[in-house]
Amino acid sequence: MTTIAKTEKEPKLKRPSWDEYFLSIAELVSKRSTCLRRHVGAVIVKNKRILATGYNGAPSDIRHCEVTGCLREEMKVPSGERHELCRGLHGEQNAIVQASYHGVSINGASLYCTTLPCIICAKMLINAGITEIVIAKGYPDKMTADFLKEADIKVRTVK
Repeated sequence: MTTIAKTEKEPKLKRPSWDEYFLSIAELVSKRSTCLRRHVGAVIVKNKRILATGYNGAPSDIRHCEVTGCLREEMKVPSGERHELCRGLHGEQNAIVQASYHGVSINGASLYCTTLPCIICAKMLINAGITEIVIAKGYPDKMTADFLKEADIKVRTVK
């Protein structure tokens, strides 16, 4: 057996942390969004493996907002309010649906998301068994923070 002697130091690679890696993927996923107001990407991860992704936009086979217009914009609905007036699903909802559609359990997984989930998504994530949420930035929904704290779901912000 031949041994190769190392005479020089090998260069150290600058690799992103796992948080940076998965959040950068969530940011890339958000670029598929069809929402006119906000682009959100979500990645569900367990044991450093991606289980599902989702971005916000209209359901499959439904016209996108760029065709129909945005009712929330027309009605001047503030961010974080009146979610039922939106044609689209949120990125977190689409990630949960994608996992379910393909029969992938997300119980015990982490969610990486470009923004803090709204209260509707937070309730879904709690019941889906998500144990941690890692976000790039906040979202104006105090109820979300209260629910996630009560459900003992850790929320971390990574820049």
